[in-house]
Amino acid sequence: MRKPSIRRRTGAALAAATCLALAATACGGTTKEDVKNEGAAAGGAGTADPDAALKKGLTVGFLPKQVNNPYFTVADKGGEKALKELGSHYKETGPSSATDTSGQVSYVNTLTQQQVDAMAVSAQDPGALCTALKQAMRNGIEVVTYDSDTRPECRDAFVSQASAEDLGRTQVQLLAEQIGHQGEIAILSAAQTATNQNTWIGYMKDELRKPAYQDMKLVEIAYGNDDAQQSFQQTQGLLQEHPDLKGIISPTTVGIKAAAQYLSGSRYKGKVKLTGLGTPNDLRTYVKNGTVEAFELWDPAKLGELAARTAVALASGQITGKEGETFEAGAMGTYTLGENGVIDLGKPTVFDAGNIDRFHF
Repeated sequence: MRKPSIRRRTGAALAAATCLALAATACGGTTKEDVKNEGAAAGGAGTADPDAALKKGLTVGFLPKQVNNPYFTVADKGGEKALKELGSHYKETGPSSATDTSGQVSYVNTLTQQQVDAMAVSAQDPGALCTALKQAMRNGIEVVTYDSDTRPECRDAFVSQASAEDLGRTQVQLLAEQIGHQGEIAILSAAQTATNQNTWIGYMKDELRKPAYQDMKLVEIAYGNDDAQQSFQQTQGLLQEHPDLKGIISPTTVGIKAAAQYLSGSRYKGKVKLTGLGTPNDLRTYVKNGTVEAFELWDPAKLGELAARTAVALASGQITGKEGETFEAGAMGTYTLGENGVIDLGKPTVFDAGNIDRFHF
């Protein structure tokens, strides 16, 4: 069995021997289907000991796609709370832009230099972080991805917010119900490189091929780059370009809020339907004023909590990243690692006027 402490000493010795010079180059998530057929996961070396005691005093660095993004703020606070409960330490760092991939690489290198015990990363790009993350693992750092994955060989485990297929198909189903399965629709996504967005959109397109949607037509996919102003402008552009548009799907919390803001103050309010992935706190006003009928999401605080608990389980040797391993995640229950080290948080929740006041995140 590979003990984390041995792994750390070996990696540190290697780094010292080679005088490694880490690069100083200056949060819409992936799901479990994103990582299939992409190569073996990085995790799995050694043998897991599910009865190993959870280590205390660990430091886990959270690196979201974008700091000060409301979605990642909630998710990372969930991780912070879990780490406090587990007797370990939390820190957050990351870029201010959701498309600053080189910046995110720099923050991985910073966490590696700081010798954290583990890091939880929401990747802006599936491949761009790999070199830096592999170096972190060689230095004895456990790597968990959450919300948006890297290639499997670049981390130990991935905490998936829900099934990619469920998310993609159900967003189409929600919108179809609202527009009577008829009319032109558009998608307002985040960045063009976002692995989660592209996978969900792939399932949306597949769902739309079914006979039930023969009278619905996807006319455009726009990209707001998880920037509120850009997403607002893209919504305006979609409606100007497609005057017969009946509905918009925005599978990003920043995008759907910006789209709702635009629709709420326009002549399209209540006429052009909007759904996608959003938080209850962001969309409560728009549900109550009739701009948004229904949308969905997982609980991001739970996603962050599970990422933290997975990181500690890895650092403690309870799991290594192999398919079939199980661990206890506190009050969240028992989780099993699936193919390529993927851990599925659970099913998304649909929010509407009937239940939205029960949720506060």
